[in-house]
Amino acid sequence: MISRTLVVGALVLAAVPVQAANKDLERLYIQIAALQTQVADLQRASEDSLKEIRRLNESLAEQSGALRRGAEEQRLREEAFQNALKEFTDRLGEMGERLDAARAASAAASAPATPPTVYAPSGAPPPPGTVVTNPPPATPAAGVPPPRELYSQAYTDYARGNYDLAIQGYQEYLRNYPDTEFADNAQYWIGECLYSKQKFQDAIQAWDDLFRKYPSSDKLPDARFKKGLALERLGRRRDAAIEYRFVMDRYPNTEAARKSREKIGTP
Repeated sequence: MISRTLVVGALVLAAVPVQAANKDLERLYIQIAALQTQVADLQRASEDSLKEIRRLNESLAEQSGALRRGAEEQRLREEAFQNALKEFTDRLGEMGERLDAARAASAAASAPATPPTVYAPSGAPPPPGTVVTNPPPATPAAGVPPPRELYSQAYTDYARGNYDLAIQGYQEYLRNYPDTEFADNAQYWIGECLYSKQKFQDAIQAWDDLFRKYPSSDKLPDARFKKGLALERLGRRRDAAIEYRFVMDRYPNTEAARKSREKIGTP
C-alpha cells in the first residue's frame, strides 16, 4: 500500500513540470501568432502607403500637365489679344485719317472765296488786298510713317519688351503728330517703358509731362496710380500715398482707384 502511494505521488510530481512547459509553449505560440498578425498588418499598411504614393505621383503628373497646358493656352490667348489690339489700333487710325480727310474736304467745299493769302515775314508790311496769316503748322518730315502705323509699331515693341525701341517710336510719334487722338497715350506709354526699365524718376517725369500737356486725357487715372508705384520704388511712400488718395478722390469709379484703395488698405 505504501509502495503504491509512493508511485502515484512520483507520477503526480512528474506531471507538474510537463504541464508548466506546455503552458509556456502555448504562451509562446500565442505571442508568435500576435507578432505574425502585426507583421501582416504592417505589410498591408506598407502596400497601402505605396499605392497612395503612386496615386499622388499620378495626380501630380496630371496637375503638372494641366499647368503646362494652361500656360500654353495663356500664351496663345495673349498672342491673340496682341494681334486683336494691333488690328483694332490700325482700324482706329484708319478711321481717324478718313474722318480728317472728310472734314478737310467738307471745309474746302464750304469755304468762301478769299483774297490771296501770304505769309508776311516778321516786320514786313503786307501787300494791299491780301490776308496775312501765320505759317501753317509743321507737317511730318518726309519718310515718316502714318500715325496709326507708327503708334502700332511702338506698342508692338513695348509688348515684346523692346522698351528702348518703343520709347523711340512714341517720341517720334509725338514729334510728328503731337495733337492727334493718341498723342496722350503715346506720352503715357513712354512712362510705362521707363518704369519697366526701372528708371522710376524718368517715368515720373514722363507722367508729369502727360498731366501738364494733356490735362483731359483718359490715361490720367492710370498714370497717377503708376506714379504712386514709382514713388514707392524710390522709397517715397508718403508721396506715393498722396497720389493714391488723389486717384481715389478724383477718379473714384476707375480701376486705378480700386488698386489705390488696395495699396492704402481703404475698403
